[in-house]
Amino acid sequence: MTVPLGGSGPVLSARDLGYSVGGDTVLLAGVDVSVRAGEVTGVLGPNGAGKSTLLRLLVGALRPQRGMVQLSGVDASSLTRRQRAQRVAFVAQDSPAEVSMDVLDVVLLGRTPHLGAFGSDSETDVALALQCLRRTGADHLARRDIATLSGGERQRVHLARALAQEPEVLILDEPTNHLDVAAQLHVLDLIASVASGGTGVLVAMHDLDQAARTCDQVLVLNGGDPAAAGVPDEVLTRELITAVWGVDAEWVPSRQGRTLVLSPLRPTMV
Repeated sequence: MTVPLGGSGPVLSARDLGYSVGGDTVLLAGVDVSVRAGEVTGVLGPNGAGKSTLLRLLVGALRPQRGMVQLSGVDASSLTRRQRAQRVAFVAQDSPAEVSMDVLDVVLLGRTPHLGAFGSDSETDVALALQCLRRTGADHLARRDIATLSGGERQRVHLARALAQEPEVLILDEPTNHLDVAAQLHVLDLIASVASGGTGVLVAMHDLDQAARTCDQVLVLNGGDPAAAGVPDEVLTRELITAVWGVDAEWVPSRQGRTLVLSPLRPTMV
């Protein structure tokens, strides 16, 4: 099934992606996606829909068993890891602190793809890393050991590291995970700001109302299959939400324009 997201040439695109495990367990089947510079594309779906699998295929953590991923029209499989890292930054849903390291040094890892073989961080790199920490609201953590941070604090640090890569494409898997409400709103504003600067952003999300407010385009997955794609206002209908998520949905007027209200489906009367 082809689900075009339209418009000018994408900075990242994939066609007919498929991935299975164990020979017959299909995690993703026939998925197309396109990310344009300056826009936010959301990947939505219930647990097990294939969102994380799709993101891992796009960043090269998994090799597609079917289909192709392209970066600005170039087959991503033809690029070295360094070349790919110069173009794409990825923030996972959970980023554990496996080693003891100062937060600033973690963010400076984002500069690694841009350094020479024997290069070291310059004053410009350090200044950029500190700027990225400020953008994510984590500059006060710069000299902390990342192993001492909470999950939400680590999420901000890894987002800053991704920004320090200065990527053409920023891919985020549930970026508001572990964050309180205020921090969630800050990150959503940051995503919009990053896109407005010309970066293409692809973000997997659970909150449909947040997706409708943040995303220019959305792709809905269900059981590994593409269910719908397009502008959020046109895609996130009551009928689609009920079919994919199994809940009732209603858009109601609000100060922000309108808000999506979800509720359990009423049992059918017999």
